[in-house]
Amino acid sequence: MSARRSIADLSADLADRAESFCRQYFPEGRKQGNYWQIGDTSGAKGQSLAIRLQAQGGRKAGSWNDYATGEYGDLIDLLHERLASVTLKETLREARSFLGEAPCPAAPRETQWAERPDAASSRRIARARKLFAAGKPVLGTLAATYLQGRGITRLGPALRYHPSVFLRQGEDDPDPPQRAPALLAKITDNRGQITGCARVYLDPSTGGLAAIESPKRILGQLHGHAIRFWSGTARSDLIVGEGLENTLSVGTALPEFDLASCLTTTHLGLFIPPPGIKRIWIARDNDEAGRNASTRLRNQLESLIITCGELVPSMGDFNDDLRAFGRDALRRSLLGAMKAQGLEIEDG
Repeated sequence: MSARRSIADLSADLADRAESFCRQYFPEGRKQGNYWQIGDTSGAKGQSLAIRLQAQGGRKAGSWNDYATGEYGDLIDLLHERLASVTLKETLREARSFLGEAPCPAAPRETQWAERPDAASSRRIARARKLFAAGKPVLGTLAATYLQGRGITRLGPALRYHPSVFLRQGEDDPDPPQRAPALLAKITDNRGQITGCARVYLDPSTGGLAAIESPKRILGQLHGHAIRFWSGTARSDLIVGEGLENTLSVGTALPEFDLASCLTTTHLGLFIPPPGIKRIWIARDNDEAGRNASTRLRNQLESLIITCGELVPSMGDFNDDLRAFGRDALRRSLLGAMKAQGLEIEDG
């Protein structure tokens, strides 16, 4: 093949060999139906990232989506992340090598990959920190309009607003990135260091979520970490929830509690509790995925000798409950659930 062939041509050729590509570059993954599932772009074990092996339902073979971070793209994008390439030229050279059009690099791939995933992760974290730093306070912005429209009044310094964040419309969008307003939320580890930034893209005409594929996306690292909201009073218990709005809805009804939002069901089950916590209330969604994530986290907490309680909404999630029943009714329901589990509630 001529070197002048376009990146789109290379991507299509890789897609034709999607399963072979996955077995070579992501050997820790496994095939599930029409998908190859792995943990993330570094090739770690897990199921958060899915790569489509054959074209299906109008979706192209080789397209992928990391449901933990919101990242997606084609196999060129994925190879770029896997190699942690400094330049696109390096990635294209590797793609041609895989397709049999250029000699393999002299250094063994195992040696290259042993060092590079950390470099790729560091770049994403740096970008997340830069993005959050560029945000401004939420009050008086479109982000406040969005949250207030969902009945949420619990805010905090973990939230910011940016009027113009880079955005790709969808997985197969061929156009250059556009810009859109977004609610930003900083993801931190137990030392308070920023490891990522969640982006909630907004529609400036309605104040609701932007009408795009995956309006909620994550940049950086989420594994074990969370978006945190403090009550202002030292406590030994913590409410840990799934989605941002779900967690903030519980916090709106129970402002005396500290909160940690894990953003996804997968990461709810992976949450690492901070030191000094003696009891965790798991605020999960009312579905099978939420129940399974809660069970995984409970098992982990038991091994750490941390008392655990579970909070389950009447409807699909706690934001549904907040909007349907109001703050006071949700507060009564949550406190009643806590007492029913036989756990004494600290004074706020």
